[in-house]
Amino acid sequence: MKREPSIPVAARNIAGRVTRATAVCVLLLSGCMVGPKYHAPAVAAPPAYKESSPAAYSSALPGTWQPAQPQDAELKGKWWETFNEPELNALEDQLNINNQNIAQYFENFMAARAQVREAHASYFPTVTTVPSYSRTRIPSTLGNGGAGAGTGGSSSGKAANSTTNLALPFDVSWAPDLWGRIRSTVHEFQYAAQVSAADLENERLTEQAALAVYFFQLRGQDALQDLYNRTIEADRKALELTRVLVETGIDSPEAVAQAEVTLRNAEEVGTGIATNRALYEHAMATLIGKPASEFSMPVKMLTTPMPAIPVGVPSQLLQRRPDIAAAERTMAEANAIIGIGKAAYYPTLNLTGGGGLESSAISTFFSGPAMFWSLGASASQTIFDAGLRRATVAQYTATYNADVAAYKQTVLTGFQQVEDYIASLRVLSQQISRQDAAVEAAQRYLDIATDRYKTGLDPYLNVITAQNTLLSDQQTQVTLRVSQRMAAVQLIQALGGGWDVSQLPSPKQTASRNSNPQPSGK
Repeated sequence: MKREPSIPVAARNIAGRVTRATAVCVLLLSGCMVGPKYHAPAVAAPPAYKESSPAAYSSALPGTWQPAQPQDAELKGKWWETFNEPELNALEDQLNINNQNIAQYFENFMAARAQVREAHASYFPTVTTVPSYSRTRIPSTLGNGGAGAGTGGSSSGKAANSTTNLALPFDVSWAPDLWGRIRSTVHEFQYAAQVSAADLENERLTEQAALAVYFFQLRGQDALQDLYNRTIEADRKALELTRVLVETGIDSPEAVAQAEVTLRNAEEVGTGIATNRALYEHAMATLIGKPASEFSMPVKMLTTPMPAIPVGVPSQLLQRRPDIAAAERTMAEANAIIGIGKAAYYPTLNLTGGGGLESSAISTFFSGPAMFWSLGASASQTIFDAGLRRATVAQYTATYNADVAAYKQTVLTGFQQVEDYIASLRVLSQQISRQDAAVEAAQRYLDIATDRYKTGLDPYLNVITAQNTLLSDQQTQVTLRVSQRMAAVQLIQALGGGWDVSQLPSPKQTASRNSNPQPSGK
């Protein structure tokens, strides 16, 4: 029996030691990670908001709006419930489910999660296989190369040959993460997914605030419509009064014409209010994911009082605004990209292997002699690139520095917006108090002018002047109340709504298929 040549024992021992040494080196080098460590830049926050300090309200009128106490209170969850408007609550719930802009940002977040898993797959080897089967028949006429040519072209009588080949090969390739390139790539996509999650929450807050603003603007139009309906009714009565006084000889036909002009002008403006109301209604329908033709809002006045809003302290703003969280995570993503650029300075190791089964008969396909294998390794290192890697790292570093500046600017803008809307609410509240007094005075003025006109002491022009004054003051009163509620919504938006950075998915959760894929906000 013929014996297969064997590998000497010493050679096998040497090969085993080399293999184990290579594995140890790969594991040790895999622990190396180049690139800068990430540290979020410190941003100095003032101890308190200037516009919410007691000094800012020292000269305020009694009943003026003030932030909720204590100052460290926070908005939670469904912030719109603060306004105690049941219709608004129902609309916001629909928006969180059906708004298509939110749906778009949610799908962007899901795509970012998938990219994390894509990057994570690079940690592991790639295995491919190409099974094959072939059977070949060789004609007997090719076996002799013209045998029988000297016998009158008779056939050689040799049977045709056939061969069979079955193969099941496997190829394995793996590039160990020696310098942290893959880890930095995974971190990049994890942070990018967190940015996408924060963007989703920011878009959700933006849409929620827009719906609340449209809601109060629509209610403002309802209040204006009610005001003009009452004004038109009063003008009709005034017109009837002038006609009676003309008939009794107390006044002239000029007063009738003046009263009729006043009535027609009020009717024209009152009719036009419906246009703005329809536009706000259509905008609200789009926000909650309904066709404008299928949505309508009942008419209702602004009756609920203004809520006190907890503003907290400026340092909390860094944890509560999703746009600030997105800017901070963008910095972390840019820092990870620098690590990818620095890893390009170091060599890349590629390990390859192959093996499988191959035989000419199915009976021997799974036998030992049908097995084959191969192992290999290669390393690559860029020797000269004319400064490409250095320029790439410089680009990534500059991008990171730009993201740092963007983050600080986002924080400063957040502080500014909160201060702006606190000041707006304080000033609007004082304006409303004074405007209420102005409306009362204008009403008294109209009553006196009407009484004097009825007795023939003053012309009807004085009544018209008093009517216009009252109507203008009442319009301003409604506008200020709507602006106050809009400023309250904008203040809540500037504070981050009911969101908190603790609701942002962790880097590990961004790649998990089992974790809740939708960041909170409902």
